[in-house]
Amino acid sequence: MTVKEILEKEDFSKDNLIRLLAAEGEERTMLFRRSAEVKEQYIGKKVWFRGLIEFSNVCGKDCLYCGIRKGNRNLKRYSLSDDEILAAARFAWENRYGSIALQSGELESNSVTDRIENLLHRIKELSGGELGITLSVGEQKHEVYKRWYEAGAHRYLLRVETTNRDLYSKIHPNNKKHDFDRRLACLKSLQDIGYQTGTGVMIGLPFQTLSDLAGDLLFMQEFDVDMCGMGPYLEHADTPLFAQADQLLPLNERFSLTLKMIAVLRIMMKDINIVAATALQAIDPIGREKAVRIGANILMPNITPGKYRDSYKLYENKPCTDDSAEDCKSCLEARVSLADNEVVYGEWGDSGHFERRKRGA
Repeated sequence: MTVKEILEKEDFSKDNLIRLLAAEGEERTMLFRRSAEVKEQYIGKKVWFRGLIEFSNVCGKDCLYCGIRKGNRNLKRYSLSDDEILAAARFAWENRYGSIALQSGELESNSVTDRIENLLHRIKELSGGELGITLSVGEQKHEVYKRWYEAGAHRYLLRVETTNRDLYSKIHPNNKKHDFDRRLACLKSLQDIGYQTGTGVMIGLPFQTLSDLAGDLLFMQEFDVDMCGMGPYLEHADTPLFAQADQLLPLNERFSLTLKMIAVLRIMMKDINIVAATALQAIDPIGREKAVRIGANILMPNITPGKYRDSYKLYENKPCTDDSAEDCKSCLEARVSLADNEVVYGEWGDSGHFERRKRGA
């Protein structure tokens, strides 16, 4: 079946998805044209900001691909103070970002739970309830997620990285702390509690196939996610998975495959929020603009205090670590304009898909 014929369908089989992900040349252009049309119809030519606060690179996990893994002894660890986090949140509010995203390494403890709960209350207070809040702080107990939801967080991103159980076991240590089933159970908890629930995958991992990626797309559709953040896998020298670097696709192929994943997901799930990942810009200087053009509608300007940014490196060659929060805002505004889109200020930018799911539509 041709790409043109597949794009005329309403529902896609796994084989259809593999065919779309393999598209090159004119067929790839056709795919991108269709995904851009879907975005314009269901989202508009709009982008919403999530002011990103990477508030700690301390992590209890040892994922084999990640630069802030617990076992990396070459990393300077940090944790922002409450005042530094609140100052960054105030910057986002005063600049009408609409929302912030609080992200850190994965830690589970009563003190972490209490601290984040307190911060959520204080961020809501300083912004008069105007700032939307996304959390991305990993696996937690159901009751912890519930406390944070009740304190004011309403979106949660928990990337599964791959939905292939065997591949998951190859990129994580084989122990209870890195359990695939728990990851999925946490996603279900978040959805049950009422969060706008997001996940995502890395694209171009060692051992990964187009069939795996097609399975990831089907998982997101079947799980009914409200938002997705996915980007190219970028290796980090201080990780065990770096030993597989010679098996990787060339960077330009990982980049192209990521754009195709975004495009196909936009066509499959027309009104979800899709992030244009910063990692795209690590490969192509206008990588995020390209993602916005063909389906992404969320950007995450980094508002972490500059002196910490070099220490939150999940991968090598992370861009924009020297930019101030003000520079990052101006730069992204220009990038969105170049992509023939506009930034929407002063709105949470909730997923239309979430609103429909909540109504049972």
